[in-house]
Amino acid sequence: MSQPRPDEFKPPPECPVFEPSWEEFRDPYAFINKIRPIAEKTGICKVRPPPGWQPPFACDVDKLHFVPRIQRLNELEAQTRVKLNFLDQIAKFWDLQGCALKIPHVERKILDLYKLNKLVADEGGFDIVCRDRRWTKIALQMGFAPGKAVGSHLRGHYEKILYPYNLFQSGANLLVTECYTVSLCYFTIPVLKLHLSVVMALNSLQTAPCVPQVDLVVCLVCGSGGEEDRLLLCDGCDDSYHTFCLIPPLHDVPKGDWRCPKCLAQECNKPHEAFGFEQAYRDYSLRAFGQMADAFKSDYFNMPVHMVPTELVEKEFWRLVGAIEEDVTVEYGADIASKEFGSGFPIPNGKFKVSPADEKYLKCGWNLNNLAMMNPSVLTHVTADICGMTLPWLYVGMCFSSFCWHIEDHWSYSINYLHWGEPKTWYGAPGFAAEQLEEVMRKLAPELFESQPDLLHQLVTIMNPNTLMAHGVPIYRTNQCAGEFVITFPRAYHSGFNQGFNFAEAVNFCTVDWMPLGRQCIDHYRMLHRYNVFSHDEMVCNMASKADTLDVVLASAVHKDMVTMIREEQKLRDKVKKMGVFHCKEAKYDHLQDDERQCAKCRTTCYLSAVTCSCNSGALVCLYHINDLCSCSVTNYTLNYRYTLDDLYPMMSAVKQRAELYDDWASLVTETLEAKLEKKKGLPVFRSLLAESESRRFPDNDLLRRLRLVTQDAEKCASVAQQLLNGKRQTRYRCGNGKSCSQLTVEELSSFVRQLYNLSCSLPQAPMLKELLNRIEDFQQHSEKVLADEVPSVAEIQSLLDVSFDFDVELPELPRLRVRLEQARWLEGVQQASTQPASLTLETMRRLIDQGVGLAPHPSVEKAMARLQELLTVSEHWEDKASSLLKARPPHSIETLSAAAEKASGIPAYLPSCLLLKDTIRKAREWLQEAEELQASDGEPMMDSLSDMVLRGQAIQVHLEPLDRLESLMVEVQEWKESAATTFLQKDSTLTLLEVLCPRCEVGNVGSPKRKPKKGKESPKNNKKKTPRLNTLSDVEKALSETKDSTSAMATLEELRVREMEAFSNLRAANESKLLPTADCMDLRVCVCQKAPMGAMLQCELCRDAFHSVCVRDPSDSCETQLWLCPQCQRSEKPPLNKVLSLLASLRHIGVRLPEGDALHYLVERTVNWQNRAQQISQSCNLPELEERPGTPPTLTSWTVFYTEQRCIPLQGLSRDLEELMVEGLLLQVSLPEVQSLFHILLDRASSQHTNRCMSPTQDESTDCDQHMQFNSQGNNLETMTGSEKKSKRHLEREGSDAERRVKDKKHSHKRQKMNKKNLQRRPTSTSTSSSPRSDFSQSDDSDEEMAVCPAERCQLPEGDEVDWVQCDGSCNQWFHQVCVGVTAEMAEKEDYICVSCTLNDGHMRK
Repeated sequence: MSQPRPDEFKPPPECPVFEPSWEEFRDPYAFINKIRPIAEKTGICKVRPPPGWQPPFACDVDKLHFVPRIQRLNELEAQTRVKLNFLDQIAKFWDLQGCALKIPHVERKILDLYKLNKLVADEGGFDIVCRDRRWTKIALQMGFAPGKAVGSHLRGHYEKILYPYNLFQSGANLLVTECYTVSLCYFTIPVLKLHLSVVMALNSLQTAPCVPQVDLVVCLVCGSGGEEDRLLLCDGCDDSYHTFCLIPPLHDVPKGDWRCPKCLAQECNKPHEAFGFEQAYRDYSLRAFGQMADAFKSDYFNMPVHMVPTELVEKEFWRLVGAIEEDVTVEYGADIASKEFGSGFPIPNGKFKVSPADEKYLKCGWNLNNLAMMNPSVLTHVTADICGMTLPWLYVGMCFSSFCWHIEDHWSYSINYLHWGEPKTWYGAPGFAAEQLEEVMRKLAPELFESQPDLLHQLVTIMNPNTLMAHGVPIYRTNQCAGEFVITFPRAYHSGFNQGFNFAEAVNFCTVDWMPLGRQCIDHYRMLHRYNVFSHDEMVCNMASKADTLDVVLASAVHKDMVTMIREEQKLRDKVKKMGVFHCKEAKYDHLQDDERQCAKCRTTCYLSAVTCSCNSGALVCLYHINDLCSCSVTNYTLNYRYTLDDLYPMMSAVKQRAELYDDWASLVTETLEAKLEKKKGLPVFRSLLAESESRRFPDNDLLRRLRLVTQDAEKCASVAQQLLNGKRQTRYRCGNGKSCSQLTVEELSSFVRQLYNLSCSLPQAPMLKELLNRIEDFQQHSEKVLADEVPSVAEIQSLLDVSFDFDVELPELPRLRVRLEQARWLEGVQQASTQPASLTLETMRRLIDQGVGLAPHPSVEKAMARLQELLTVSEHWEDKASSLLKARPPHSIETLSAAAEKASGIPAYLPSCLLLKDTIRKAREWLQEAEELQASDGEPMMDSLSDMVLRGQAIQVHLEPLDRLESLMVEVQEWKESAATTFLQKDSTLTLLEVLCPRCEVGNVGSPKRKPKKGKESPKNNKKKTPRLNTLSDVEKALSETKDSTSAMATLEELRVREMEAFSNLRAANESKLLPTADCMDLRVCVCQKAPMGAMLQCELCRDAFHSVCVRDPSDSCETQLWLCPQCQRSEKPPLNKVLSLLASLRHIGVRLPEGDALHYLVERTVNWQNRAQQISQSCNLPELEERPGTPPTLTSWTVFYTEQRCIPLQGLSRDLEELMVEGLLLQVSLPEVQSLFHILLDRASSQHTNRCMSPTQDESTDCDQHMQFNSQGNNLETMTGSEKKSKRHLEREGSDAERRVKDKKHSHKRQKMNKKNLQRRPTSTSTSSSPRSDFSQSDDSDEEMAVCPAERCQLPEGDEVDWVQCDGSCNQWFHQVCVGVTAEMAEKEDYICVSCTLNDGHMRK
C-alpha cells in the first residue's frame, strides 16, 4: 500500500449514526431530545429512518427551474483566498505601472509569493534577512530541499517583485537621499530595476521646490521641462515625470498605461469588495442540471459517476480547494425556496397527487414541511413565514459544489434530508467549540475578517478540517446517503460538499432547550451588527400572550426568558430616561416589516422599544445604541415602546401562573434528584412525585423522564441488592467448576454499589453492600500485594484462595492467584532443587523448564527460567565437553582434564560425565602414583601386576605418559613369550609355555590302571603351616604370581619338582609292574589305543609304558638306539641350553617377572644342578665320561613279554640315584648331550651285566640343589627359537584314543569307594608281605602316628580338609594318597589300582 502524501487529506472521525425504531421514529422531537446528550457533543449526527419509510418525491423534475451559484473552488478556502487576494494586489500594483506580473517557478514549482512575503516579514524584513543571511532558512521553511542554492533565487524574486510593493505599502522615503543609498546597498544585481516610484512621488510633493506657474510641462521631481522625449505623462492625472528622475530610472517609456505614484496610491488603497458567489448566467431545469453535473464528474474522473469512490472525491476536493494554480469552477443550486418551486415532500393540497399508500407522509412529523411548525417547536409562535427556517429550502448539488462553514440563523437546529442522488459529505464541530473555530479562522486568515467581520455568516468561506483539527478544534464527518437525515445542533458549525448530482431539502426548528441560546444569539448578533431573521422578543411576547394554552414546560421556559427580558428592558429604559429622553409613545412594531424596524447601528430587529428622532422619522436605533442615532439633542429623541412595563408584568405573571404548579413540582423534583449525601430522599418520595405528575398531567419532558428513569433504576437496584443480601438471587447456583454461572464481577458489584450511592434516592441496602464490597476490596488489595511479591509464599496464596470461597463474586484475582500458585510451587521446586545440587540432574532441569514454559509469564518465573536455562546450558555444555574429553582419541592430558574439571566443579548440578571426569582424574592420579611407586621400587614387577596396571591404565581415558612405556614393555614381554613358545612348544601342541617349563603337577598317561578315589584325611601334624595346593597348572601359575620375589618362586617350583619326581617314580614303578610277564598278556592294555601288546612295540624311557610302534612311531624316525619318549613325555622341542640361556638373558633385559620367566629361570637352574649332579654321580659310580655314543640294534628285554624296537635301560640293579638322575634328565625340557651319554652308558652297562643289578650306593650322597637360590632375570631382548617337529603323528594319537574308548566300554562297572581319612579311626597295621624296599620305606614312615600314613616311598604329605586316597586292588590292600602314586580322581573311579610291590610280587610269582 502506498504511503499518503504529507499534505493529503485525512478524514476526521465519524459522527454518531442513529437508527430509531418505529416507536422512536413516531415523535421526531422526542427522539431528537433523546439523542441530544450524545449528538450535541459532535455537533452533527445522522439518522437512518426505519426500513420502509420512503416518502415519494413530490417535485416536478421538468418544471423546476433555478439559477445556480458559481463556485471557484480555490476561492472558497480562507487561506487560499488570502493568497489570491494578495496576488491580485501585486498584479494590480505592477499593472498600474505598465508591467504584467509573471509568477516565477522555482524547482519546477510555482513560487508561493504570499508565503515568501509572510516568512520574510516574520523574520524582520528584507534588510534583516539579507544582513543575517537567512535566505537558506526561508527556503527550508518553504519546503525546498537543502543544498541547491534556492535561497539566492528566492532573494532575487523577492527583490524584483515583492520588495517594491512592500516599500510602497510602508510609505518609506525612497528618493535619492542618504537613506535611499543605504537601502540600496543590499542590491547586488544591477539588472534588477525596482519600480519604487510610488512613494518617491509622494515625497516629491513634500520636498519639491515651489516653481512658478508656467504653461510648459515640467517634471514634478526636478522642476525642469527639458528633454521632453523622456517625460512621462500619467494616464490618471496628467502629471509629468522624467524617466531618469524615477527611482529606479526607466530606460524606455512603458508601452501600456502608466500611473504616477500618486495615482498608484489612490488605486491600490481602494477598499475591497465583499466576497460572494456570482449567479450563473443560465437557468437550469433539474434534468438539464443533472446532465451537466454527471458529465462534469464523469469527464473529471474519467470513469462512470457511480464508480468513483467517495474517498477519492473527498481527497480531490480538498486538494483543489487548496491549489492556487488549479482553477476548477462548479455550480450549486442552493437556497431554492420550496414555497415557490414546491417541496420534495408531499404537502396537502399540493400539485403532486399522493397515492393512498403515501398519504401517511402528508402529516408525518419527519416531513420537513411539518417539522418546523409542530407544537413542540418554538418557531410556531413566529408569525411570519421565514423562508429557510420555517419553510424548507431546496438544494441541488453537483460534484465539488459545497456549503461553507456556518451556523444556523439564531443558532437554531437544522435538519437536512437527501431525497435522492449521490452522497453529501458533512463536517461538523460541536457548539461548545464554535468560538474556538472562529478564533482559529481569524488567526489563520485575519485579512478576510478585517474587511468582513461577519465573514462566517456569509457562507462563502471554507477551511480544511485537517487545519482546524491541527489547532485543536474537534471535527467530525459523515456521508449522507439518499433517504437519510442529518441534524445539526445549536451553534454547531458545519460545512460540506456534494459527491455528485443530488437533491436535498432542509429546514430549521427550535425546541424548548434552545430558548436560552436564542437570547444569547441576539446579543451576539448585536455585537456583530448582524440582522435578525425574526425578533426574539416578539416571539416571547406572542407566547406570553397565549399563556393559557402553552405547554407547562414551555410556559416555564418562557417565564425564565421573560424575567431576563423585562429586567434588561427596565434597565435600558431607566438609562434612556436618565439621559434626558422624556418623549414616549406606543409603537405597533409587530405591524411593521422587519427591515423597517432595524437598528441603524447593529441592525437588530426592534420590538419592545426603540428611539427615534424628529429629524429623520425613518431612522431608529435600539436602546443600546442611542448615541448613534443622530447629532440632535437627546431631548429631541422619542422612546417608542410596544408594551409598557406595567403591560409586561401581567403577561409574565400569567405565564408564571401557568408554569407555577409545574415549576413547584419541577423544583421539588430537581431538588430531590440533585440531593446529596444525607439529604437524599427515600424511594417512596420518588413514587409520590411520579404519582403527582400523572394526576396533574404534566408534560412528558426530560425532567419527568429522568424522574421516571431514576425511580425505575432505584426499584431495580433495591430489588437486586435485597436479593444479594438475602442470597436469593436466581442465578446463584454453581456450575461444575464451582463458579456461579452468572456471578457478578467485582467491577460490577463496585459499580452497582456506586450506582446505589449515586442514585438520587437513598436505599437501606447500600451500606450493607458497601461493607461486603470493602471486604472484597481488602481481599483484592491483599491479593495484589501477594501477586506483586517477587517470590510469594505458597501457603499465603492458598490461604487467599480459601478466603475467596466466602465471596460469591467473580474475582479477577482468582485466576491470577491460581496461576501465581502454580508459579510459586514451581519456584519452590526450583529453589529446593537448587539447594540440593547433588540431585539436580539435567533431566530434572529439563523437566522444570518444561513445566516453567507452561506457566504464565512473570518476572520471577522468567528470572528463574533464565537462571535455570543458563544452568542447563552451562551444565549441558560441560557435560558434553566432559563426555567429549573422555571420548577423545588420543586422550587428553591430566592437566587439561583437571582444568576442565576444576571449571565444572563450580556448577551446582549433578553431572554424571563431570563426575566421571573427576573419578577418571582420581583414578589417573592413583594410577600415576602407583606407576611412580612401581618405578621407584627396587624389585622387578610381576607380569600380572604390570598387565593389570596396563589394563587399568588403558581403561582410564587420560593420556598417561608411563602407560606408553608399560605398553611397550608388555609388547616386549609378549614377544618374548612368543619367542619362548616358538623355541619350546611343539607344532600343534596343546600345552602352554608355562605348562612345559614348570615341573609337572599331574603325572599319568592314558594307559595307566584305573584308580578309585579315596577321601583324604587330616594332616597328622596340625601345627604345620599350610602351603597352597599345587594340584593344577592354574594353582601353580597363581602361586608364582603371588610370590614376591624369585626366591619364593624358586621354592615353589622346587616343591613342584619334588612332587614331579615322586609322581614319576610311582608311575614308572606302576608301568614296570604292569609290563612284567603275566599269565595272560592279552589282558594288558597299553599304548594310547589301550589295546593289548602286539607286534613291534616301543617303551617310553621316562614313564616306562609300552606303545604300539604303528600308533606312535614317526616313519621318518630312525631305528637307531636312541632314547625314546612317548608323546605324553615328549612335551617340548627341548632346545639347546644356549638358546634357553639367550631367552633368559633377554627376559632379564626386559626387567619383568612372569611365571614363565620364573619357570625358565628354575629350568636353567635345574638343568645346571642336574649337570652338576650328573658329574658327581658319574664320578662316584665310576661311570665313563658322559659323551654321546652310537646306538645298538633293538633287542628283546628279558623282563617283558613283548618285542620292543629299541632298547631301554633296565631298572633291575639300577641304583636309585642313577635312576633319579636319568629320570630328571629326561624331565628336563632342555636338550643336553649328557642325557644321551648317560642313557648310552647305562644301556651299555645293562647289556654287559645282563641280569646283574646295579646296586645303589650304600650312602646317599646329597645331590640336592639349593632350593632357595635367587635368580634375577635381567635379560635382554628375546630370541625366538624354532622348535623341532614332533616325533609322533596326530592320527596315531587319535587311533589310540579310540582304542582306549573301546577298552573302557568293555571294562567292568564295579567301583571302589573312596574313603575319607576323617571317618577312619585307624587303618589296619597289617602290611604287605612284599619285601620291596619302597614298601618297606612306606611302612616304616610315620609308623608311630595315631593315624596311618601313606606307604608310598616318597609321600608328599598332602594337607587340607579332604585328601583323596586309593586302595590297592592287589594282595596288600594298602591305602595310598592318590597324589603320591600318580593316580587322578578319574583313574581311581574307573580303573583298578595295583601298587608297585604287588605288581613286582605278582610278576615273580608268575615266573
